Amino acid sequence: MDLAKIETYLGNQSELLNYKCKGIAKEQLHLPGPDFLDHVFIPSDRSIRVLQQLERIFNHGRLNRTGYLSILPVDQGIEHSAGASFAKNPIYFDPENIVKLAIEGGCNAVASTLGVLGSVARKYAPKIPFIVKLNHNELLTYPNKASQFYFGHVKQAYEMGAAAIGATIYFGSENSQKEIEETTLAFKEAHSLGMFTVLWCYLRNKAFKTKEKDYHLSADLTGQANHLGVTIEADIIKQKLPENNGGYLYLNTESSYGKTDKRIYSDLCPDNPIEYTRYQVVNSYMGRAGLINSGGASGENDFAEAVKTAVINKRAGGMGLISGRKAFQRPMKEGIQLLNLIQDIYLSKDVTIA
Repeated sequence: MDLAKIETYLGNQSELLNYKCKGIAKEQLHLPGPDFLDHVFIPSDRSIRVLQQLERIFNHGRLNRTGYLSILPVDQGIEHSAGASFAKNPIYFDPENIVKLAIEGGCNAVASTLGVLGSVARKYAPKIPFIVKLNHNELLTYPNKASQFYFGHVKQAYEMGAAAIGATIYFGSENSQKEIEETTLAFKEAHSLGMFTVLWCYLRNKAFKTKEKDYHLSADLTGQANHLGVTIEADIIKQKLPENNGGYLYLNTESSYGKTDKRIYSDLCPDNPIEYTRYQVVNSYMGRAGLINSGGASGENDFAEAVKTAVINKRAGGMGLISGRKAFQRPMKEGIQLLNLIQDIYLSKDVTIA
């Protein structure tokens, strides 16, 4: 994609293409590239079998051998209810169409539930890397609560031929310690069986949201969630794109909450969306665990929003996007176009590391 087209999508935010980071320099990061596995994972404690599955995902799809990832995630049938997720496009009640969208869209992998991927595993597991998302927050419990629990077992993912397992931890929630313990054990088993691990590092606490700001999207809090995620050996971190900063500062005016340092806000993470996202990368062991940002909900300007998110992630030193609703809540042809548009940002030499 040429620079002029990218600028058209960005509109009045095209300055994102020229921003130079003032916090952590790009030279300090472990950046995505063709040699990422050799540089980062071979010196680690990951087994040869895990490395082989990581190689599969990095060598698949339109972004193969670039070090960047484009993943289609469709676990919303549980997380947001099937009706709310698929009513716009009912073909995706059928799991085969989810996998077809990922393949036709040139993705590196498809991430979905045990049931979705298991229903078509013999046909498609050899054709595209599977990431089996094992825990979920279902919405039939009344009243709803922020609680992730396991719908399947690691060995089931292994037996269907999956390349990886995925899980969510709601850091900050009442159940977070239990979720950390359960997911630590799941990740250990996955690595022992030769699969890599992907962690949705999300925040959930009513105190994090005010009338003025939603600190669930704060760079300092999401950065710390990432740091906890890599502590249990997540190979890839999925995180929401940060939109603000100062979550620790706000919470410490309301009550005693954690610890922070004023240099985060002045030196390490100045006020800019690329700096915010770089701070997420920094907390993922300076990029040793790749940061993939979520694409967010579907809306009126999905293509422009997808370009903006991809530009911010790439320029920050991130590894790619995991975009679901923007792709599957529209006709398949348009979904493929959106996924390809995201990939074009990572293929573009005009979008550089800030």
